[in-house]
Amino acid sequence: MIRATCLTAAALLAAACTPTEGSSGQAPAGQPAGWTCDAAKAQFAVGQSYSDSLAEQAREAAGAKMVRKLIPGQVVTMEFNGGRLNLDTDAAGKVSSARCG
Repeated sequence: MIRATCLTAAALLAAACTPTEGSSGQAPAGQPAGWTCDAAKAQFAVGQSYSDSLAEQAREAAGAKMVRKLIPGQVVTMEFNGGRLNLDTDAAGKVSSARCG
């Protein structure tokens, strides 16, 4: 009985950690409606100097609920949030990528 429980738990954990095919940046099933982000619509920010106004424009364009600035070496949480736009910046403060999650 214990072995079967452990195997079931291991199988569920493995399934939960497996990336989905063709991840689009859309909210996973079960996430509240409207929590979607389309990073393609925020690509105009790449190459520009980060500012709060640029971040807000990118957030609105992507349809995200929130935006997060990520700087090199910064410790960040790794949970997926389908309503969040991440703006990665380089050492000079320019946006190097825009991605959802």
